[in-house]
Amino acid sequence: MVLYSNYIVLEHGIFEGFLELENGKIKGLYEKWQGEYKDYSDKIIFPGFIDIHVHGWATGSFWFEKTSQSLREMCRTLPFAGVTSYLGTTGADPIEEIKTCIRAADQVSEEDPEGAQLLGVHLEGPFINPVYKGMQKEECCLLPDVTVMEDLYNTFKNKKLCRHMTIAPERPGADAVLRFCQEHQIQTAVGHSAATFEEIKKMRAYGLGGFTHTFSGMKGFHHRELGTAGAALYFDDMICEFAKQTGMTVSHEAFELAYRIKGSSRIVLTTDCCGLAQTQSCFDHYVRKIRFVKDRDQVCLEHYDGKKEWIDPRDYQAVKQEEMSYAQSVKNMADHTKVGLYDIMLMTSFNPAHYIHADDCKGSIRPGMDADLTIMDQNLDLICVYCRGKEIRE
Repeated sequence: MVLYSNYIVLEHGIFEGFLELENGKIKGLYEKWQGEYKDYSDKIIFPGFIDIHVHGWATGSFWFEKTSQSLREMCRTLPFAGVTSYLGTTGADPIEEIKTCIRAADQVSEEDPEGAQLLGVHLEGPFINPVYKGMQKEECCLLPDVTVMEDLYNTFKNKKLCRHMTIAPERPGADAVLRFCQEHQIQTAVGHSAATFEEIKKMRAYGLGGFTHTFSGMKGFHHRELGTAGAALYFDDMICEFAKQTGMTVSHEAFELAYRIKGSSRIVLTTDCCGLAQTQSCFDHYVRKIRFVKDRDQVCLEHYDGKKEWIDPRDYQAVKQEEMSYAQSVKNMADHTKVGLYDIMLMTSFNPAHYIHADDCKGSIRPGMDADLTIMDQNLDLICVYCRGKEIRE
């Protein structure tokens, strides 16, 4: 299969020409081609978007449901959001429930269903600070314990799936957990944390690579104590992960401030979507001012102003409206911050692939890489994706 575009976004710039895909891989790039091809002339071809922080999407929630079927649903529907690969993200839950998630991820990775590829698991907790718990369960915010970390790691049948962990590095025992993660090539990030600037400066020696949902769920900036947020802006070699750019959790101006300081080479865009309609009890979204309440085979949206509405949690068209998709987030970000196509490629594909050590097959368009592509129009509206060479449209 050969695709043509004037805007193929490569590691070193924009290429105009032909892109050949074969057996799920990128075979080559050519300025000229004789034969049939799919014409995407005025469309933009990005390397497939990688979401390294997504708990759930629409009809499947890894965090809420903790099942292999929830991950299969995410594999099926995340391409409709522009995502071609992802990390299934857990939460601060009882250890046995986290282990249930791990076993589900092992199973789905082994099955390798069509659609967005599950690259592994992002353990968001349990070693986070209850002071900045956000929407996590306070009773499940544990002190870092390397024995618990080893137990979680050893639960993985495929150890490579344990790719990423969010941790509060100021908590006692964090150094041992970070050292373990560093030895096992598990990327670590500061999140749900009250860490001071000096604590992060010290813990960087143990491999801390970035910050989870930057500015949200962390100690703020003060001109005499830069805090966690200040450290995120200061350290050039640390990645700032930003959750979906709705302008609600993090204002567009706050994102742009980080963008001006860090540049596109040190930012990773994620969604932190939960699959809200899949709550198994009640989930209070205090930012949205809505409680999502399971009501038999429906979910009730209880708005803080008293309004109620019911939706079918298995109706994709209904539930996809409850959270901003990855593709919509990219468009929304670009509407508020002046970025180029190359900058978008870095933040959505190249950077996350390098960050989670998946850059041997993901994150760029060049021969030998997986044929994962996200195709958008000039307005940054999603057209379709290719997941390992297979075209997928909603």
